Amino acid sequence: MLKKLMAEGVGTFWLVFGGCGSAIYAAGAPDVGIGWLGVALAFGLTVLTMAYAVGSISGGHFNPAVTLGLVVAGRHPAGELPAYWGAQLMGGILAAAALYAIASGQSGFEGVGGFASNGYGVLSPNGYGMTAALIIETLLTAVFLIIILGATSARAPAGFAPIAIGLGLTLIHLISIPVTNTSVNPARSTAVALFAQTDALGQLWLFWVAPLVGAVIGAVIWKIMSTED
Repeated sequence: MLKKLMAEGVGTFWLVFGGCGSAIYAAGAPDVGIGWLGVALAFGLTVLTMAYAVGSISGGHFNPAVTLGLVVAGRHPAGELPAYWGAQLMGGILAAAALYAIASGQSGFEGVGGFASNGYGVLSPNGYGMTAALIIETLLTAVFLIIILGATSARAPAGFAPIAIGLGLTLIHLISIPVTNTSVNPARSTAVALFAQTDALGQLWLFWVAPLVGAVIGAVIWKIMSTED
């Protein structure tokens, strides 16, 4: 079990460090910034690379919503869910702490602002409200679970699941960065909200509720569609 939790912690660390780090350091760099497209690709690449690296150890969840969805779908033991969530949160928080330490070392540092956190209303990149945030985070997490369950099913081609899942997460970010800065992952949202200099913590509830509800919906839809026992 320790090896599984270490793998989940390392994987979630890389997701937050790579995905949020690209948004914090590289997205808005003058002339050479990677923009939203680059950030979306960075999140997808973190999952793709770590799914190949440690997925055989822990299953490669790196996300409390994914773990819950897999439990509902009968793909993961329910008894391991609290420990997986703890490992994912710890990995994400350590990554956010490292990102903050690096950011604070910049010459003329005056604060981290939103710190790649998720939000709605005034914290939404394009000013989308709470209802829009709830809908898109729930919907996209549900689709993400369907992608994961389908790509890892016995009928899917072996060895390609991380590619489908990573590209799926990239597409999810391309859709929803303008709305909420894209969560679909409570660990990712919690980690950076702890360091953000906004009201991100006050809005964090949505980025737990919507992904968890979406994960359950996605798992139920998959179970209905699938012929797997």
